[in-house]
Amino acid sequence: MLAFPSTYSVGITSLGFQVVWATLARRSDLDVRRLFTDRGDPPHRHCDLFGLSLSWELDGPVLLDLLEQQRIPLWSQQRGEDDPIVFGGGPVLTFDAVLLGDGEQLLPDFVEAVIAQRHAPRAERLRALARVPGVYVPALYAPRYSSDGQLLGVEPTEDGIPATVAKQTWRGNTLSHSTVITPEAAWPSIHMVEVVRSCPELCRFCLASYLTLPFRTPSLEDGLIPAVEKGLTATKRLGLLGASVTQHPQFDDLLAWLDGDPFDGTRVSVSSVRAATVTPQLARILAKRGSKSLTIAIESGSQRMRDVVNKKLSQEDIFAAARYAKEGGLTGLKLYGMVGLPTECDEDLEATADLLLSLKKATPGLRLTLGVSTFVPKAHTPFQWEGVRPEAEKRLKLLAKRLKPRGIELRPESFGWSVIQALLSRSDRRLAPVIAAVRGRHGSLGGWKAAYRGARAGEAEAAPGASQPPPPAWEAVIHASWQPDAVLPWEHLEGPLAKATLRRHRGDAFSQT
Repeated sequence: MLAFPSTYSVGITSLGFQVVWATLARRSDLDVRRLFTDRGDPPHRHCDLFGLSLSWELDGPVLLDLLEQQRIPLWSQQRGEDDPIVFGGGPVLTFDAVLLGDGEQLLPDFVEAVIAQRHAPRAERLRALARVPGVYVPALYAPRYSSDGQLLGVEPTEDGIPATVAKQTWRGNTLSHSTVITPEAAWPSIHMVEVVRSCPELCRFCLASYLTLPFRTPSLEDGLIPAVEKGLTATKRLGLLGASVTQHPQFDDLLAWLDGDPFDGTRVSVSSVRAATVTPQLARILAKRGSKSLTIAIESGSQRMRDVVNKKLSQEDIFAAARYAKEGGLTGLKLYGMVGLPTECDEDLEATADLLLSLKKATPGLRLTLGVSTFVPKAHTPFQWEGVRPEAEKRLKLLAKRLKPRGIELRPESFGWSVIQALLSRSDRRLAPVIAAVRGRHGSLGGWKAAYRGARAGEAEAAPGASQPPPPAWEAVIHASWQPDAVLPWEHLEGPLAKATLRRHRGDAFSQT
């Protein structure tokens, strides 16, 4: 069973979920059924594997609901010989096995190990999985705390278990594309093609760049063109995906191909592009192929802040992108920014507002939209040691006050939910009882805070197994900046770059101030 913690419409739009499902479904030795919150395929009489796809932090409690719906014990320690191996990614105590990295090779290796040990006792199956590169079995690792509750390390509980687990990287000549095209998707009838994986820019906060390194680009002739042609036999809507699609070395050639007569009537859209790579040709072809707008990430209107986060983007680049968008026939420009970045001050926020207002004046008739989120630290990035800044909430309101009356659409993300994201992204295993306790109240900020207070006070149901200290103070998890030599909750899980390299990149960022 492969589950997704949302509706069919949302889940089937996830390219990652589609690819995992298709990879498993192609195997003759597996019978794969899908499960969503509103529907599912007929269940198996007996299930050996239960996979869960976690699209973002706040979906964690929904995964528990799906487990309960299938009568699978919520805690890994309580599952017996007849229960399935639960695998996926997310809050690790929910899972028997967590797969770290690209699935193209990792997923088949995992399935082969499961099949090879299918008739072994559960404990032996888990030990075998822990020896597969990229597979993390939380039950075989234990956290160690100081007397005052500081995390000292996460270490194997048995000999023969690797001390650390490294993310696996796919280096093949092709990337992913849609395997399901349906009008019921959140993006109806779209064929999605992954143009690049990762991003070479390395903005210091960016999980999509740092965690998915190295930057990879499939061949145009052997990868991208066949993937596009396959999907366009079924639909006339094409989505080109990636953190920085226009930085594919053959992107101009791909555009020129899509400009040809065979694609008349095809609607083409691209995900966020680097502002400095926007060209008149890009805007013209996108407008010709049915796109109305272009999306660029600026992070801040302040050049100082863009230098801090390593954005490598000038004011002139941003104005040129807006000008090219309008001249090419697009009617809108969407910009993404952040508030609460490390070292940010009120003057930087004023610079963002000034930039948007200047853009509006320079490109009359171009509809401007600013999507803005609060900085949330992410593991394996140079800003993983920084906390959420409380002043970000005020700064979101400052932007609204300056921009909305001037006709610029502002789409802010909730500061409160950004705080909960930080709670989930920075906590260790002591958060597991909180996630279990908040079920049924996870749609409420107050529900999360009450569950956390309960865990701190010892009122929440404890996780099975060895006792552990209560969670740290709310302030220490959410807002505090951690020392660069602190033991991190994900210390035993290796990302693409060493901790020392991330520390150096952090130092480079702060040297810009």
